[in-house]
Amino acid sequence: MIDLDAGWETARLALEPLTREHAAELAPALDDEDLHRFTGGAPLSLAALTERYGMLTARRSPDGRHLWGNWVVRERETGAAVGTVQATLPVTGPGGAPAEVAWIVTRHAQGRGYAKEAARSVADRLVADGWSVAAFIHQEHLASQAVARAAGMAITGIVRDGEQRWFRRD
Repeated sequence: MIDLDAGWETARLALEPLTREHAAELAPALDDEDLHRFTGGAPLSLAALTERYGMLTARRSPDGRHLWGNWVVRERETGAAVGTVQATLPVTGPGGAPAEVAWIVTRHAQGRGYAKEAARSVADRLVADGWSVAAFIHQEHLASQAVARAAGMAITGIVRDGEQRWFRRD
């Protein structure tokens, strides 16, 4: 099964397990209202982001029903953090509900294919472990739809909270 406490590298990126300490580095880059245009909410303060990341480092939801994988996405060449990628896995394992994935790339790093590369890498690892993979994407968020496509997902007819489900099973 995918090791939620381990990182790995892709051709251009390093993915490292998220920690509380990453909040100080990522808060300024994620303090962008436009990043929330399709997902709702607003940028978190440094204190709130640190608290959130602290909760995520438990790698398990408070109700115990899901495992959480959260990774910082870095450019290998510069070491700069360019976003995050996450996977929510039902504790029942790959035979049940799909793993849900999501991603965010900072505005200055968008348009370089980083989200596609990171999401594809996470999805490939999950599928290799027997998981099906899903993502819920706003119907007008064309960039995230392209990321889902690059990660091998196809659009479905399922809509949850105004977001279209994308799905991959290999």
